[in-house]
This record gives sequence, structure tokens and C-alpha cells, in this order.
Amino acid sequence: MAKHVAVYPGSFDPITLGHLDVISRGRKLFDELIVAVGRNPGKDPLFSAEERVDMAQRLIAEMVRKNPHEAPVTVRAFSGLTVDFARDIGANVLLRGVRNLSDLQNEVQQAVTNREVAGLETAFVVAGQSFSYTSSSLIRQIAAMGDDPAALTHLCPPIVVDALRRKKLERHPALERLRVDKDE
Repeated sequence: MAKHVAVYPGSFDPITLGHLDVISRGRKLFDELIVAVGRNPGKDPLFSAEERVDMAQRLIAEMVRKNPHEAPVTVRAFSGLTVDFARDIGANVLLRGVRNLSDLQNEVQQAVTNREVAGLETAFVVAGQSFSYTSSSLIRQIAAMGDDPAALTHLCPPIVVDALRRKKLERHPALERLRVDKDE
């Protein structure tokens, strides 16, 4: 019987509790899950690919320790098209989280394209209610414009909040650009 290997792609800039919820549920659905940390050329990254992979690996290792009987998860950085990465590693499905109706519309369009172009199916999980409006973009905006990233503890794991705090103290250019946009 063929293994069901899923790829959960994203920029994870930063990884949120919503992402971890999707990963946790994906572990129950597939034999193996690969979290694919990609680069979105349309986004201004706050964390390097190495930082994003490191945070994801540490958080997922904790998840796997707590539930060792569920599917194994690996984290890998990639560049280029998600479908090419998925094919290269032998995945049969993409895993996507859907937060709301506008997500669903965009995700269905992408899923149809991926199926037609690459023969790759997409499985959707609906975000938990507490994560339905959480996005990495929103997290970055709050970190840039808010006083203290500790306000994000209900949206992000503690290691992410600490990393956001460091980026804010360093006056990271991606956060500074968000602040400038606010002040204009």
C-alpha cells in the first residue's frame, strides 16, 4: 500500500499557533508530513529561511514528543514552485489550512491549478475558530506597530514572541517599513 505523504507549504514568517494546529491535524490524516518552508517573492521576509526552519523544527519536535504515535513530520526549506518540490520528494498531496471564505476561494483556485498542471491533489483543513483570522502578515504588523510583542502570546508560541521581540529591538528593516507605512 502506498504511503500518503503530504506537503504543508508556506512562508511561516513567522509560524503561528494556527500553523501548528494545521500540522497537528495533518499528522492524524497522513502517513508522513513535510512542512515546506518556502520563499514568497511577493513578501518582505522578517525571518531568514534558516530562522523559520529552526523555529518550526523546535516547535514540531515538541509536538512529536507529546504525540509520538502520530505521523512523523520533517521541516525543509525550498525555493521554486511548490508542486516541483512536492514531486521531487514523492509527496502525493498538498495540505492547506483554510481560515475563512476568502481563503477558500483562493485555495480552491490554486488547488485546481495544481491538479491540472501537476496532477497533485490538495487536502484542506478548516482552521480552529480561535485561529480563523490569524495570519503571519497580521502578526508582523502587530509586532511592528505595537508596544510589546507579548500581546501576541495567544497567536504565537513563546519562542516566536521572543524572536519577534528581538527583531523589534534590532529595528529589523521589515518591521521598520511597516512602521513607516503606518506613519504616512
